[in-house]
Amino acid sequence: MKKILVLGSASVHVKLIKAAQEMGIYTITTDNVSYEDSPGKKVADEYWNLNIYDVDGIVKKAKEKGIDGVISGWLDPCQRPYFQICRELNLPCYGNEEQFFKMTDKHAFKKMCKENGVDTIDEFSEEDIKGGNVEFPVFVKPVDSRGSRGQAVCYTMEELISAMEFAKLESSNGDILVEKYIRGSQEFHVTYFFVDGEPYLLRTSDNYCGSEDMHMEKVVSCAVMPSRYTDRYIETAHANVVKMFKKLGIKNGPIFMQGFEDNGVFRFFDPGLRFPGVDYELVFKKVFNVDLMKAMIQIALSGETDIVIPKDAAFINGFRASVLYLTIRACTIAYLGGEAEVNTNDYVISYLPRCKEGEEIVWAYNVNQRLGEVDLLCPNTEELINTINFVNSTLIAKDTNGEDAIFARFDTDRIDR
Repeated sequence: MKKILVLGSASVHVKLIKAAQEMGIYTITTDNVSYEDSPGKKVADEYWNLNIYDVDGIVKKAKEKGIDGVISGWLDPCQRPYFQICRELNLPCYGNEEQFFKMTDKHAFKKMCKENGVDTIDEFSEEDIKGGNVEFPVFVKPVDSRGSRGQAVCYTMEELISAMEFAKLESSNGDILVEKYIRGSQEFHVTYFFVDGEPYLLRTSDNYCGSEDMHMEKVVSCAVMPSRYTDRYIETAHANVVKMFKKLGIKNGPIFMQGFEDNGVFRFFDPGLRFPGVDYELVFKKVFNVDLMKAMIQIALSGETDIVIPKDAAFINGFRASVLYLTIRACTIAYLGGEAEVNTNDYVISYLPRCKEGEEIVWAYNVNQRLGEVDLLCPNTEELINTINFVNSTLIAKDTNGEDAIFARFDTDRIDR
């Protein structure tokens, strides 16, 4: 029996683990998260408690266990260790060192974009800042952090200096970016999957972030697919993006980018040589009966995949889909309810809880503020709006005083009809 090692055991990895098991592959997962807090470890055939950054320890154990493939395709922290482990074990990896660097380091990514005619967001150097040549507001972020950690919107020089110091602490090498803060533009995501060097546009989405008043302006509260800008993106930006990734030498596997639709221009600010950390792949499977998770496992074992991706996949056959988040305020969660009702709704494809009863939530103003993720697939926009409203009214979280712990539910009036 073949053995595969999955780096990471978060809820987003469960679909990958189950897919491997369906293929008759013995599946092991590892990270330093406890079994109780690890959905992946609860479904895997075996689990290790080795930190994903312990490359030497993982390589040693993988040799002892006779691992046939290693995979990680959803979370940023796993990506560079994934390459290093595959290299040491001489196993297939869907990226090389240069590719993972350029798709995890935001400075390197922006340089690559500029060289290939892909638009990015204007930024300010530390020299600009020292000389007072800054146009506020600005957005500060670590060069390689994840999940909105270390990010801040700044309106004054005092706020900027403080935010820069905080962002440096969240960066692996102390490097940060200070960019023009884009206001009033639609956040826009794209995901591609490469098969034998050919790119397929899997997903476009309009991402709606939280409000500045709640300090959640950098955290997505709802994503709607396909984006209303899909045709324009294909007509104006797609060709240069594809050219850039082909030049980078991508052969097999996923890529995604976050950006903005800014008055007809698509400006990208964050990349990933991976899928976004959501369960949209289950939505894709529901529509097309194409299993992207099994394609990832094929790549891990052989370096190739025979997956066939439909033309115009990003349009999901006329359906509307959504990834929805509700956010929790600082409190201790005493009661969670409504999950069973949400899971039995015909239009709910996946529900991934991020919190549990008894857990203390602090103000982090990032993805740690999320109650959970709900992935929806609906026949039209009206049903999508109805289902989002159903989830908003059905999921319940109470604090120790019996008060509502959910401080933000997505307003469906924001969705373009």
